[in-house]
Amino acid sequence: MTAQTAHSEPSSDHPTSSVPGPKRVAVISSSLREGRMSPSIADWVVAALDRTSGVQVDLIDLAEITLPDDSQLYPGGGPTTEVADRVEAAEAFVVVTPEYNHSYPGSLKRFVDWHFSQWMLKPATIIAYGVRGGHAATEHLRGVFAELNMVTTRRGLGLSTPWEALDDAERYTPDDGTTRALSAALAELLWWAGVLRDARTDRPFPG
Repeated sequence: MTAQTAHSEPSSDHPTSSVPGPKRVAVISSSLREGRMSPSIADWVVAALDRTSGVQVDLIDLAEITLPDDSQLYPGGGPTTEVADRVEAAEAFVVVTPEYNHSYPGSLKRFVDWHFSQWMLKPATIIAYGVRGGHAATEHLRGVFAELNMVTTRRGLGLSTPWEALDDAERYTPDDGTTRALSAALAELLWWAGVLRDARTDRPFPG
């Protein structure tokens, strides 16, 4: 499923980049489990981004893509995946992930590992969830993203038992405080997206 909503007017709430065009944000829904929660949370994030001027959204559901066999993977290389162009086009990421066994799921690790240069010098906001808020998943991802020369935003969300906030249509409907926290996290993400877009264009990365 892909959300391709674009808005041409820059937001008055965020600094604008000197490079024209909307900021392209990929929202990654990470869980593959039956009865998974991540699509509902990802849809909530997409809806918030759709209400933000100057943003184009791409929803990447890991349950809907097939990655090559890991025997073909080697550092920085391997076959091109079916979503490599979408990861490359994205200028920022929102990663929605559960916490499994004190970390994030293998589906997300495989997705990260199958792409390399596409991640570099881009920001990511992590929205983790679980019985205790998914904080271990967030901290493990920060280290992985740092290795890929990504910027992980300080603001993120740790959602405790989000399944208790589903309505009758399985939509995630959190309280106002959680919604405000999302807005703050996305504002920071879009600021970094503009800063790093300019940097990638005007300031070659050393090494």
